[in-house]
Amino acid sequence: MRWLLLALACLLANRLLALIHMPAGGFIGPMAVSIAYGVSIGGLRLPRAAFKLGQGVIGVLIAQTLTLGVLTQIVAAWPIMLLATLMTLALSVAVGVGLVRYGGLPGSTAAWGTTPGAAAAMVAMAEENDADPRIVAAMQYVRVVAVVLVGALVSHFLGGTGSAGHPPTPWLASGMGWWQMATTLATVATGVWLFDRRLPAGALLGPVILGCLLSLGGVITISLPQPLLELAYAALGVYVGLRFDRETVRIIARSLGALIVASLTLITLCALSAGGIAWLMQTRFVTAYLGTSPGGLDSMTIIAVESHADVGIVVALQTLRLFTVVMVGPAMARFVARFARH
Repeated sequence: MRWLLLALACLLANRLLALIHMPAGGFIGPMAVSIAYGVSIGGLRLPRAAFKLGQGVIGVLIAQTLTLGVLTQIVAAWPIMLLATLMTLALSVAVGVGLVRYGGLPGSTAAWGTTPGAAAAMVAMAEENDADPRIVAAMQYVRVVAVVLVGALVSHFLGGTGSAGHPPTPWLASGMGWWQMATTLATVATGVWLFDRRLPAGALLGPVILGCLLSLGGVITISLPQPLLELAYAALGVYVGLRFDRETVRIIARSLGALIVASLTLITLCALSAGGIAWLMQTRFVTAYLGTSPGGLDSMTIIAVESHADVGIVVALQTLRLFTVVMVGPAMARFVARFARH
């Protein structure tokens, strides 16, 4: 009964946001409802498998947008993308130093919490390095929520046309349509199974890689009906939202204001750098903004698709930063922790 009520509330929030044409309403609505539910009532957790499969659906959606033309554009712009990645990491280090110095949080824990990468990966790496995983998770998801909400608002006002790929299929009316969806779902499941534990954010990037290879090779035609996309968006939103509960709020209550200020500061600085990146890459600001935003690859992709930004560029920038953070994350955290008050 509780799951049914939560699902109905998520659906209502989704429809309300759709009425005002909010990008990623299918993700933001369920996330907001789930945060409210987790903090006020609690007791529910979405199975991790549902979250992984939701990421996999977003992965094949990304693969659908990565045509040969988009891939060529990405390869040609790799020096600028590397510059954008380094700028975002440098800004996050600066904000992290300020937070551990004046935010009242433990040094190494706060350092991991401010590192912009896949939240789940950062939590796992923090636990391996003797930081408090609960605080790291809370910090990561507070930033994700802030980035998603601000990103959706920016995209709402600046969104327009771009290389967002093929529109989703409303429903499947033919036998060929059902076959295409079956092969698409098989690609999702296989990509998640093969790459989940072999790559950072493997549940997302695995289906991207596999879907790209099969689609560009003409082996499959990716078919993603709108109800399937909405279900995947909701799975991601509910999973993130239910991570917030009373215990999480209690842990970060004293520093919640500092966390929000730090997140908004980082978002603002990244937005300023996105202006220069957009000029260098000759692309629209909303594309550079979503690519440099310190949010998750999955959430930024959803917003990019629904705001018709250049999804290929957004995915390339976010993926490059993800792999860079996984490689240099421990060193970044140790550097930021040195500035903590003792």
